[in-house]
Amino acid sequence: MSDEEREEKELDLTSPEVVTKYKNAAEIVNKALQLVVKECKPKAKIVDICEKGDAFIREQTGNMYKNAKKKIERGVAFPTCLSVNNTVCHFSPLASDTSELQEGDMVKIDMGCHIDGFIAVVAHTHVVQEGPVTSRKADVVAAANTAAEVALRLVRPGKNNKDVTDAIQKVAAAYDCKIVEGVLSHQLKQFVIDGNKVILSVSNPDTRVDDAEFEENEVYAVDIVASTGEGKPKLLDEKQTTIYKRAVDKNYHLKMKTSRFIFSEINQKFPILPFTARALEEKRARLGLVECVNHDLLQPYPVLHEKPGDYVAHIKFTVLLMPNGSDRITSHPLQELQPTKTIDDPEIKAWLALGTKTKKKGGGKKKKGKKGEGEKADAEPMDTSTNDAAAS
Repeated sequence: MSDEEREEKELDLTSPEVVTKYKNAAEIVNKALQLVVKECKPKAKIVDICEKGDAFIREQTGNMYKNAKKKIERGVAFPTCLSVNNTVCHFSPLASDTSELQEGDMVKIDMGCHIDGFIAVVAHTHVVQEGPVTSRKADVVAAANTAAEVALRLVRPGKNNKDVTDAIQKVAAAYDCKIVEGVLSHQLKQFVIDGNKVILSVSNPDTRVDDAEFEENEVYAVDIVASTGEGKPKLLDEKQTTIYKRAVDKNYHLKMKTSRFIFSEINQKFPILPFTARALEEKRARLGLVECVNHDLLQPYPVLHEKPGDYVAHIKFTVLLMPNGSDRITSHPLQELQPTKTIDDPEIKAWLALGTKTKKKGGGKKKKGKKGEGEKADAEPMDTSTNDAAAS
C-alpha cells in the first residue's frame, strides 16, 4: 500500500477504527464538559476550573491505548476556556490570574480532546444560577442553540457552506440577536483543527471564504456564537491572550535566548495542536511568546469582547457526516430557557423539522456509547425552550 493510500485509509470515516477514535474523544470531552459545568459556581476561580477540565481530558485519554504497538498521541486538542458575559471566546487565564465567577454570570465553556489526532470539540453556554434562564440571556442562548440545530441539519452532503451562513444569521435575527463576526466553522482532519473547508459565521465584504460543498465521510466543528450586541467583537488587551498554535509552515531564527527556549519547549510538547501558555514556565513564557508571535511562528487565539452589558452565547459541536446521515457526537443539555421570542418563521421551522438521518440501510453498524444521537434528531420543529437534541 502506498503512503498516499495509507493516509487516505487513516483519515477517512470509512475506517471503523477512525470513527471509534472520534467517538472515544467525544465521550471524554462530553464528560469533561459535564465536570466543568458542575464546577461553575459563584466565587470559583476561572483558572482552577480550566485546569480541572484539561486535567480530566489528560487523565482519561492517558488511560486509553496504553498497550498499543505504536505510540498513539492523545490528550487536549483545545485548552479549556471560560469566557464570561460580554467576553466572546478564548479566555483561559494564567495561574496568577484571580478572576472568579459570580452569580448570574453567563459562561461560555470551550474545550477539545483528541485521540491519535482525531479531534472532538465542544462549546456550551451555562448561566451561574438556579432555576430557568430568562429575558435577553435566554434569548441569546436560544439563538445560538437554535442556529446550531439548524446548522446540524444543513451541514450534510450536497449542501453548501453559504446555505449555513445565511440560515444561522436568519435564526439569530428571529431572537433579535446577532451572529458574531469572524467565527469560522472548520472541517476537522487528523491533527488538523482548522481544515481548509470552512463555514463563515457572517458574510461581509471584508471576510471571504471559498464556496464549498459538504461531502460524505467529512467531519466538521460547527461553531456558533450569538450576541445581544452588535456582533463585532474587539481585542481589548493582548496580554489576555494565552492560547497559541504552532504555525508549522513558518520558520525564523529567534534572537532572544528566552524565546528560543520557549519555542523549543513548544515544538517538543505542542508541535501541532493549540496549547495554553499555562503549560509553559510562566515568566519565561511571557517574554518568549512575544517574539514568536511577532515573527508568525505562533498563531494566537485572541480574547475578544463585545461591549459591557452585552451577552454572548456559544454552542459548538462536532459532527460526522456518515453514510446514513449526520452524527452529532459532542453536546451538553441546556438549562431551562424562557426566551422572550418564539420562532414563527416558516423557513426556520422547516429547517428544524428536517431529520439528520438520510437512509436506513447499514444500521447494524452502531457504535457503542452514543445510542444514535443523530437518529433521535427531531422530525418535528424543535421546542426552542429546551435542548431536545443535545442529550449526551
